[in-house]
Amino acid sequence: MKILVIKHGAFGDIVLAFPAFAAIRAAHPGGQITLLTTKPYAGLLGKSPWFDRVEVDAKPEAWNLPGLLRLRRQLRGFDLVYDLQTSGRSSRYFALAGRPEWSGIAPGCALPHRDANRGHVHTRERLEDQLRDAGIASVPVPDLSWLAGDISGFALPPDYAVLVPGAAPHRPEKRFPAEKFREVAAGLGLPVVVVGTAGERDLARTIGGVDLTGRTDFFQLASVLRGAKLAIGNDTGPMHLAAALGTRCISLFSAASDPALTAPRPPDGGWPTILRAPNLQDLPVAQVLAALP
Repeated sequence: MKILVIKHGAFGDIVLAFPAFAAIRAAHPGGQITLLTTKPYAGLLGKSPWFDRVEVDAKPEAWNLPGLLRLRRQLRGFDLVYDLQTSGRSSRYFALAGRPEWSGIAPGCALPHRDANRGHVHTRERLEDQLRDAGIASVPVPDLSWLAGDISGFALPPDYAVLVPGAAPHRPEKRFPAEKFREVAAGLGLPVVVVGTAGERDLARTIGGVDLTGRTDFFQLASVLRGAKLAIGNDTGPMHLAAALGTRCISLFSAASDPALTAPRPPDGGWPTILRAPNLQDLPVAQVLAALP
């Protein structure tokens, strides 16, 4: 049986879909499962045990006829499609794919997700419910042992906390200030490791500690987070990964996003410690330190 799974991203959404990916593989142990995703996550998910093949969706514009023809070739020939992106774009793929048996929200699909409230539940529960409507009743805790990289060159201390000070550059209201992260670091009683992109190195310099910004791939980042006693950070992808790996997390949310819909989630389906302020510039350091386990 040839099966296609569609999931584009972003990183946090990819991580929240890990249990759904594992459930689809468990439900189709002998199936040939292909993932259609975007370029940043092809290498990561190509190493997972859930997919036999990974295709990159270039997401062509409507006027890009060669791109649309290539996408059509990518979508054709499947017996069953699980659209876990369930966006307007991915729903349009239903017709382009030749209207196969389809789990999602595309009008006329055979296995629709019927929950009229689907836009008001957390991503994890929404995906579980979608799969239930498609006949997959059990969503397992995913085995993430494959998600590991060599971090021996980082000379990390035996006990440490990870700080995640970054977020989308155009969303400053989602960022707890670096100066406040530095105060949190001083109150932890543990060495701190700062992770993020190369563009967040200035934040790491302000905070202090071991600066790994721009130095880790997905696999190394997972090993750093797995070894941490605690992770504290903004609403961004690495915090989702930390929670999925079972690391204790304190997640900081502004009014820009709703943790009831998008919070990081640990493997057992529980919830991290969540602190909220309309603007994270105004969240007191004392409140973060009071939430320490």
